[in-house]
Amino acid sequence: MMSELTPTAIAQRLEKLTELCVALSSHRDIPTLLEHILRTAKDMTNADGGTLYRTSEDKQSLCFYISINDSLDMYQGGIGGHKIDLPDVPLINQNGTQNLEAVAAYSANCRVSVNIADVYNADVFNFFGMRKFDAQYNYHSTSFLTVPMQDHEGELIGVLQLINSIDPATGEIRSFTETDQRFIEALTSQAAIAITNQQLIGQLENLFESLINLINIGIDEKSPNTGRHCQHVPALTMLLAEAVHKTDQGPLASFTMDERDRRELWMAGLLHDCGKIATPVHVVEKSTKLETIFDRIHMLDVRFEVLKRDAEIRILKKKCRVNGDQSVALLEQQLQKELAALDSDRDFLHAANIGSERMTPEAQQRVEIIAAYSWVGPDGVEGNFLNENELTNLTIRTGTLNDEERKIINNHIGVTLKMLEALPWPRHLQNVPEYAGGHHERMDGKGYPRGLRGDQMSVQARLMAIADIFEALTAKDRPYKTGKTLTESLRILGNFRLNGHIDPDLFDVFVRDKVYLEYARRFMDPAQIDEVDESAIPGYAA
Repeated sequence: MMSELTPTAIAQRLEKLTELCVALSSHRDIPTLLEHILRTAKDMTNADGGTLYRTSEDKQSLCFYISINDSLDMYQGGIGGHKIDLPDVPLINQNGTQNLEAVAAYSANCRVSVNIADVYNADVFNFFGMRKFDAQYNYHSTSFLTVPMQDHEGELIGVLQLINSIDPATGEIRSFTETDQRFIEALTSQAAIAITNQQLIGQLENLFESLINLINIGIDEKSPNTGRHCQHVPALTMLLAEAVHKTDQGPLASFTMDERDRRELWMAGLLHDCGKIATPVHVVEKSTKLETIFDRIHMLDVRFEVLKRDAEIRILKKKCRVNGDQSVALLEQQLQKELAALDSDRDFLHAANIGSERMTPEAQQRVEIIAAYSWVGPDGVEGNFLNENELTNLTIRTGTLNDEERKIINNHIGVTLKMLEALPWPRHLQNVPEYAGGHHERMDGKGYPRGLRGDQMSVQARLMAIADIFEALTAKDRPYKTGKTLTESLRILGNFRLNGHIDPDLFDVFVRDKVYLEYARRFMDPAQIDEVDESAIPGYAA
């Protein structure tokens, strides 16, 4: 069949094909791409209608994806059409053989184009469904062009089918020309490759995100509390980022995000503590000052019992050497006083071991006094009641970590940066290491690991710092603390704003747009959500 197209018409088609190729390379939304492909194919061949099938997940059938017919004003499927209520076209018969009766299935199975001038005069295929359609809609299908869509490896992506090519000069239905067929074959070939590329990109990104989740699963198995932290911080980060994105006044008015920016920030949030996978469990999960693989406070209980036993033995010996009831009574009083003092010291060390409140210098001095008590161990050797390690831990001023352990914890951010900077990030994710690695930096430059000032950090890293702190304050599942209320957490965060720890402008958005409240409703225990007086928050002016 010879082409009747003029050189000008062919040039116009080439231009449309070129435009489609450009669109295929620039768009990532596959549904939009598929609709663009079908409409371009219709336009190039002046077809009255067209259908695009996609292969099912199990590759056993063709599914109607989008169907358009101009004469019938029909638009089904796609990104905005009516729901398609048509059965799939099987590629395999019930007996296991290929379906070669339906023209779309034949084209898909044999990987060949099928160009039919008049379907009512063709006896090769079963057009029962087409005849039923014509009868239902009072339509007359005549010419069909069916082209398989396959990628560079011959994998079937779908089938493109065009109906009734219209002669622009006469308005009559004509057959699809050989030139039509060649152009549509070129179009479907490029389209299939573009779609495959987009699917591969999507699969790679899904694989990468799954690997991120794999790391977080490892952290969660190692430390469930840290695992939840790795889930909640990105959620709070995105809530604050969206609030800043909507801000149209002040220093942050120019901050905007598109979908790629959001995905990059979300990934950074998921990975912000990935370095903790290398942090020892006994440090991450240290719930009391004396905890290692077990809480050593109970060893001190045994020593107190030894001191109490020795006191009782000493007093009993004295009782044996004195005469008179009055002397015995005085010794008994002395014993009870000593036992009460030891019980008080024991209770004090139990309280000091928890580490939930800041330790005063007087409390630290009392620990040092108790440490100097003399006792005789099971080996018969006399020594100080507390060894050097126990004394160091029990006099920790805040929290449960000593200086060495805090260095180990702080090192997780260095490990995080080392891990993230070792990855070959694509251009649209290249800021992930900086965002994730900056959440322990401070506006005044006193943070870690690099001591960056606020003007040396991205907005994303600064807002992640707020999310990290607020989540830690409100988390109720930490082994070393209870979750604080909204009022307590905002008071502490407000002081951080005043002392140069966090970004004051981001903090204002955090409070003004009530990001804290939205997060609380989603993730906090209702018992922690109290009525907040924003006018009482340090550093915040409504």
